[in-house]
Amino acid sequence: MDRPLHALVLPPGPRLLRALAEALDGTGPAICPLDPGLPGPALESLLNALAPQAVETAEGVRPRGGGEPVAPDVAVLIATSGSTGTPKFVELTAGALRHSASATLERIGAADGDRWVCCLPTNHVAGLQVLVRSLVAGTDPVIVPRLSPAAVSEADARHLSVVPTQLRRLLDAGADLSRFGSILLGGAAAAPGLVEEARARGGRVFTTYGMSETSGGCVYDGVPLNGVRVKVGGDGRIRLAGPVLFSGYRLRPDATAEARDGDWFRTQDLGAFEDGRLRVLGRVDDVINTGGEKVLATEVAAVLARHPRVGDVVVVGRPDPEWGERVTAVVVPDGDPPTLAELRDLVRATLPVYAAPRELDLREAIPLLPSGKPDRQALRRPR
Repeated sequence: MDRPLHALVLPPGPRLLRALAEALDGTGPAICPLDPGLPGPALESLLNALAPQAVETAEGVRPRGGGEPVAPDVAVLIATSGSTGTPKFVELTAGALRHSASATLERIGAADGDRWVCCLPTNHVAGLQVLVRSLVAGTDPVIVPRLSPAAVSEADARHLSVVPTQLRRLLDAGADLSRFGSILLGGAAAAPGLVEEARARGGRVFTTYGMSETSGGCVYDGVPLNGVRVKVGGDGRIRLAGPVLFSGYRLRPDATAEARDGDWFRTQDLGAFEDGRLRVLGRVDDVINTGGEKVLATEVAAVLARHPRVGDVVVVGRPDPEWGERVTAVVVPDGDPPTLAELRDLVRATLPVYAAPRELDLREAIPLLPSGKPDRQALRRPR
């Protein structure tokens, strides 16, 4: 028997936590949390694509015509745009979410009664998993503003899940990281030195790799969680399998078939194994094709981040009539801005000459998506 689907346009809090608990134990409808801060037209567009049977807001529950149910084992749906900007909805079972949460608690050595800080958007899988881990552990999460280092630092909780921007702000604010039993770091590649600095300041940091389709992070510090399998295909793409995988994309059997290869999920990320641990090299769509040569943007960014006057950097490809794409360094300076010539020399010292940036775009801050990842689509457009 199919299961009803409700869209939850709610902030993190008791109502969302109760709806999630009921979705996981089967006593309530399947849910899809959506950002309550979305403008009306954007929210309506998402609802049209999702086709829920009801929408729950702070004002209550209202039926929505034209909705379609989900399969009986689907508990939670997460909206994801991937690299195309076209919304897809990842269907996750209660079993997949619970396995991810339990395997995480086991990996980090969480004790009974340990509480979690929830400072990530709960319409994304990383924030939602903080709530699932809390439910599995039998504790209440401590919900704080996502960009408030003071609130995070003072939270009466033992475990924390953040993106690199948040960890950087905690360090800059002088937070005592040693008070946390674990700090899960994911969502985007961390700048060189960030993890080492946090660990030197007492933080027990776990770097995590995963996505909505894997119920969140499923590889910690290059090692898969219990039950998760990882391999790198001949095309260099990372493939994942195990009990944390999604059931499919809602109303998109074509996209599901393209992403799944039997038991394996074909990610859009490139990877390699080093000393038995998975190293994520970057996304397939982060490869810049310039003059017929392929450049991995994350490798160039890692080199540029070593420049003493580069505070933050993202490397993207922008359209170019001669080269097809030109390698562009988007840089937040630390002090006096570096010059393009300096950055080109730095890259050419370790990478092929064609990997050196041909454009320097100086910014006060890197634009971020709500998930905390750099907004690469925006950065690929010339200012």
